[in-house]
Amino acid sequence: MRKNLLLVLVGLAVLTVLPVGGALAANSCANRGALDPMYCDENKDLVADPPKDTAQLKNPGTLVFTYAPVEDPGVYRKLFEPFMDHLAKVTGKKVTYFSVHSNAAEVEAMRSGRLHIAGFSTGPTMYAVNLAGAVPFACRGFSDRFESTHLIIITKANSGIQKVADLKGKKVAHANPSSNTGNLAPRALLPAEGAVPDKDYKVIYSGKHDQSILGVNSGDYDAAAVASDVFERMAHRGTIKEADFRIVYKSKPFPTSSYAYAHDLAPELAAKIKEAFLNFKFPPEMSKGMEGATNFFPITYKSDWEVVRNVAEAAGESFTQENLQKLK
Repeated sequence: MRKNLLLVLVGLAVLTVLPVGGALAANSCANRGALDPMYCDENKDLVADPPKDTAQLKNPGTLVFTYAPVEDPGVYRKLFEPFMDHLAKVTGKKVTYFSVHSNAAEVEAMRSGRLHIAGFSTGPTMYAVNLAGAVPFACRGFSDRFESTHLIIITKANSGIQKVADLKGKKVAHANPSSNTGNLAPRALLPAEGAVPDKDYKVIYSGKHDQSILGVNSGDYDAAAVASDVFERMAHRGTIKEADFRIVYKSKPFPTSSYAYAHDLAPELAAKIKEAFLNFKFPPEMSKGMEGATNFFPITYKSDWEVVRNVAEAAGESFTQENLQKLK
């Protein structure tokens, strides 16, 4: 009798343990790479895989979209209106624009599930991938290539700064710690040109590229490390006069802002989102506001962001939750 009771108890224990073991197996991850523990990358494409549990896939009635907070959010809300109308038609969803005022807020919004589709700046794209499960799939571009930008070092046209080595002892604006062209690239590339940030010159974080440019214009900074496309847009809009500045350094090109969807969107919805982006031709006003770009161009994070990841590694940057909090 005691033996039979023991067998029954063992059987019950096995039945109790099996579902837990099954759940653990379902939640196991063979490869995570640099991703946060919330995500898995078993196909090793460096971005988060969709959840294995289909119950965790999302198919919201309203898609929330935003663009990186590099300049006035209101400008981009208006520029993206034709595209958001197109996105709504292709997906059959309502689409709303969500204004963000910092890169950290944008990343956290996608991580928390409040943001479904976003344009991330070049450097913050890596935070978005590692910490928020973002899946980059497009850049702005043209029929045969994506749009690129350069790190440029600008100073006033009448300043005594003629080359990078002349930055020694000066106050130089960097955009923010996560910015590729506005911080990581100068830290990785300028030492070879004769100036080490934080050693040879004082780094002052302005917050954004446009604020760095305006700060140089007003005399708050002696020079600034900024993205060439932001500088060009501000000049074309008449916010600044290009002739008032001197460019003393220009890097090789980097990809511009990535467009990404949240990894946990239902695959059929994610496919519709990609279709909407890649089949859309910019109307004239949108193309003008995007510096002549005509369409979204397909990219992959693994290959097209390799140069950006290499710069970040050279600059000693790690895309962790702790470092993200420093961006606020």
